[in-house]
Amino acid sequence: MLKHIQYIRDQDPVNPTFLEVILAYPGFHAVCHHRISHWLWKCKLKLIARLTSHISRFLTGIEIHPGAVIGKNLFIDHGMGVVIGETAIIGDNVTIYQGATLGSTGDPSSKGQKRHPTLKNNVIIGAGAKLIGNITIGDNSLVGANSVATHDVAANQTVVGIPAREIAGR
Repeated sequence: MLKHIQYIRDQDPVNPTFLEVILAYPGFHAVCHHRISHWLWKCKLKLIARLTSHISRFLTGIEIHPGAVIGKNLFIDHGMGVVIGETAIIGDNVTIYQGATLGSTGDPSSKGQKRHPTLKNNVIIGAGAKLIGNITIGDNSLVGANSVATHDVAANQTVVGIPAREIAGR
């Protein structure tokens, strides 16, 4: 947890204090709650896991399904409205800004299958971006604010727009 706090301090341009992160960063709180709810989910205590994530959403404004897999150092900055679906996989050192969604297509035939995005390491998801379906965002890539990504993004790319399209290497 100490490394996660230091990572947030390093990533945030306002350079918050250690205590500030612990007391006043809802993205940090949401990830801590998720660690508990995910453990409960893996122990097949799904109702308690869902209740834990529901309380976390109420407290933080960030919804992370307890089934989602999250790596080290997820930084959710100004996280109100962030949604991370059940089969999402998030790598290490990822930053997600407010209002971003890692969602599914809602296809009822995909029940029991991987239906949410996978974010590799060192990815940045801009404010309001929507990543829909079983897609992969490659290492070191950036999805611009308010973009809608429905297809894989190669490593080291920047994508923007609706639909998201590559504009440059990163």
